[in-house]
Amino acid sequence: MRIQDVIKGKSSGDVVTIAPDAGVRELVALLAEHNIGAVVVSADGTSVDGIVSERDVVRRLRDREDVLEAQVGEIMTARVHTCEPEHDLDELMSLMTERRIRHVPVVTEDRLVGVVSIGDVVKSRITQLTFERDQLDSYVHQT
Repeated sequence: MRIQDVIKGKSSGDVVTIAPDAGVRELVALLAEHNIGAVVVSADGTSVDGIVSERDVVRRLRDREDVLEAQVGEIMTARVHTCEPEHDLDELMSLMTERRIRHVPVVTEDRLVGVVSIGDVVKSRITQLTFERDQLDSYVHQT
């Protein structure tokens, strides 16, 4: 299975982004509004300048009580692992597990085209396993 299959299976093809100079308070509202755990940081809405998650906000709260007054660029992860639509889902699962990351932006020719979350990966894997089980059940009951 390829990353593009996962993206096609998502309920929404929209990619939520936020500018690096936006406030963390705005970020928190955006995460809540879209019921998501991370947002791609992009100055122009198509490039990947960073990624920022709920975890980034919570972890900064320990060291900085005024984190809600900061800019997103101050707390984002700037070194982002990305993938391409043609990449293999199993390879992405390995990357996410090894690097302990939950969201991976999908890019084509340096242009953001989607985001795959660990939830998306698990959902795709369950769907695939269910299909295989049903095929095996069908085969066993035919004989």
